[in-house]
Amino acid sequence: MDDWKDNVFFTLVEPLQPGNIGAAARAIKNMGFTNLDLVRPPHDYLKGRDSWFACHATEVLEAARVYDSLDAAIGDKALVVGTSRRLGRKRGLILPLKEGVREIVKAAGGNRVSILFGREDRGLSNEEVEGCGFLIRVPTAPEAPSLNLAQAVLLVAYELSCQDVGAEAPELVPHEELRSLFEHIRRTLSLLGYIPRGDRAMEERIMRNLKRLFGRSGLTPWEARMLHGICSQVERAVGAGRKPS
Repeated sequence: MDDWKDNVFFTLVEPLQPGNIGAAARAIKNMGFTNLDLVRPPHDYLKGRDSWFACHATEVLEAARVYDSLDAAIGDKALVVGTSRRLGRKRGLILPLKEGVREIVKAAGGNRVSILFGREDRGLSNEEVEGCGFLIRVPTAPEAPSLNLAQAVLLVAYELSCQDVGAEAPELVPHEELRSLFEHIRRTLSLLGYIPRGDRAMEERIMRNLKRLFGRSGLTPWEARMLHGICSQVERAVGAGRKPS
């Protein structure tokens, strides 16, 4: 059964070249996928000879959903995964391609998943990476590390198509609902004095790590309600002048 493929969304963030968009649409269809999301693409990406790169996948290109912001594109997705060739501690958990796609398929059995591909010239920004549960990286030669955008899409789509879905994944909370949870956690940690007053850098570091922790495998609705409840109980206890037990 390939129903899980309907839950996988290939999301191109501010692609620069219409030809790459068309070629990405073709790559997606080649591997049995249909969902293409575009964040602020060139206004004329459907016009001219560049659209021919889609070849026999013009219906995928024409059906692509276009968004004005990345937040809008990933709001209804339970898992957000980025792609990157750059390493570094600030970029969070980075998995090899084969390992990363296994995690994607696990979630896609019952939830929507967005795979982000950055701009041709500079990839995903640090801020965009922070919204990802984890990153996946395609190993390449050091002397030529960068892949063409459509090539990267094809490689990820191919590895995904080679996977088998096991047990059905539990329902996970979509990204837009997690935002309110993270703000609730932020307020509670500040109330407890866990976040040093006025230390914005430390506050952002703590929240960034928490987002990555929860974003790697997602949260079920029950888990999200539990965390909201814990935060609310702490707020009531501290507000009443009692130490939380």
